[in-house]
Amino acid sequence: MLKGISPLISPQLLKTIAEMGHGDEIVIGDANFPAKSLNPNNIRADGHGVVELLDAILALLPLDTYVEAPVTLMAVPDGQEKPAIWESFTKTIEKHQKDIKYQYVDRMAFYELSKKAYATVATGERALYACIILKKGVI
Repeated sequence: MLKGISPLISPQLLKTIAEMGHGDEIVIGDANFPAKSLNPNNIRADGHGVVELLDAILALLPLDTYVEAPVTLMAVPDGQEKPAIWESFTKTIEKHQKDIKYQYVDRMAFYELSKKAYATVATGERALYACIILKKGVI
């Protein structure tokens, strides 16, 4: 254990966040997300939810302010309601960094972006469409 670092941040996740550079992306996937098959740099966070991990990660990782939208969400199909968890995402992100914009991409585009990400975090989150990509900024 380290002072000031959430116990949700495993040693592997802490190392990964520290290794990432400006513009690198990290995916936090829900329990249905095929994290391992999309990205070999995969960190298991079973038993944890996306929102609690998002909060712990954003305490350490600045979002990129040099791009229009440093946060990417998997868009829901036309006609489906916006997932309730997205409100929690917004509140959590706003807690750490103000005026952040989001982009929404369809599932297959999200998967393609995930393949290019520095790492993926596989969680136990059971909410649907609870996947998020964060682009690391500078301090």
